Amino acid sequence: MKMHGKAKLTAAISCALISTAAWSFEPSGKVDCIAPSDPGGGWDFTCRSVGRVLQNLDLVPASVQTINMAGATGGVAFSHVVSKRSNDPKLLIAASTTTAAGLAQGLFPGMTADMVDWVGALGADYGIIAVADDSPYQNLNDLMSALQEDPTSVTFSGGDSKGSWDHLKLLMAAQKAGVSDLRDIKYLPYDGGGEALTQVVGHHVDAFTGDISEARGFIKSGDLRVLAVLSDERLPLEEYADIPTAKEQGIDLVGANWRGFYIPSDIPDDAKQYWIDSMNTLYESDEWKQVMMDNGLMPFHLSGEEFTNFVTEQIASIEQISSDLGIAR
Repeated sequence: MKMHGKAKLTAAISCALISTAAWSFEPSGKVDCIAPSDPGGGWDFTCRSVGRVLQNLDLVPASVQTINMAGATGGVAFSHVVSKRSNDPKLLIAASTTTAAGLAQGLFPGMTADMVDWVGALGADYGIIAVADDSPYQNLNDLMSALQEDPTSVTFSGGDSKGSWDHLKLLMAAQKAGVSDLRDIKYLPYDGGGEALTQVVGHHVDAFTGDISEARGFIKSGDLRVLAVLSDERLPLEEYADIPTAKEQGIDLVGANWRGFYIPSDIPDDAKQYWIDSMNTLYESDEWKQVMMDNGLMPFHLSGEEFTNFVTEQIASIEQISSDLGIAR
């Protein structure tokens, strides 16, 4: 039977829809999520919490397995994805401002941001400066006064390497407080915030620089005292209500650490779009909003091209900050 114009158009649309449905990506089986740190840190938290919500929302058909791959401030994981799993559509990699800082600092030799695809950010985790509960430093100004007198008098622990975002937050706070000889401040990096925190509560180092979500367990147990949170205002969560901001103590610094994901670059476009759409759906869900509230994450969401542009601009900004602080590589 001969088809006329309208019938042909209807048939063409139907075929296109069928074709799209047939070729549309959905992950089959297990999805891997690489946390570029040891268990207990922020990247580990990102993989495990997002993986759980993805499963509960039926955005993945099976489990999301967290794979801890520490090293080089995320560089080991970044290199692994680029060189060995660049075409794996069932792979998510936890990322944060620390990842952008690593790229800005040249900590991933031969690697650049455009070697992966930046899928989305799902919240902001504010920085903190903290000490053991029985520390002699009662507030941020006490700590900064000690550094003013002798920059080598306080030893800090944090995740990642020297020049990383955790380290930069500390140096920016010290600079705002008028501390000279920033390079003399002692900073010991660890493969994740969890290990860095145990050094503080175990009295092996004097203070911690990291993010609020990493420290939640130690704050609840009473082993850790947060001297300052690097946010504009106090965090809107009852258990954090007594934590003062750095701004309240005369140090005008905000240090937010976005948490999100990148994915391999050599996967089909429909797989990339699937993960962008899934992250958008997850962020709007009541379950994820509860996770954010429970862990002190603040609203922050970008995805796809908008997120890619943001990361590119942030890398350039951190390069400039590092140069200004005299620690550019």
